[in-house]
Amino acid sequence: MAMTLDQIIAETLRLPKEQVAELVDRLTMDLHQSVDPALEAAWKKATRRRLDEISNGTVQGIPGEEVSARIRQIVGR
Repeated sequence: MAMTLDQIIAETLRLPKEQVAELVDRLTMDLHQSVDPALEAAWKKATRRRLDEISNGTVQGIPGEEVSARIRQIVGR
C-alpha cells in the first residue's frame, strides 16, 4: 500500500537533518531535470546579472542571518 503525503512527511521528520537535506536535494534535482530550457537560460542570465551587480557594487547583499530574522518577523516566529 502506498504511503500518503502526511505519512511520508512524518517519516521524513524522523530522519537525521543530513538525510533530510539529501532527500530535498534529490527531489529538487529531479524536478529541475524537466525545466524548460528557455526558462533555465533566463534564470542563468538573471543570476549572472545579479552576481555582476554584487561584484561591481551596484547592489549590496544582505547577510543570511538578517534575511532569516526578517522572515521570522514577517511570519511571526
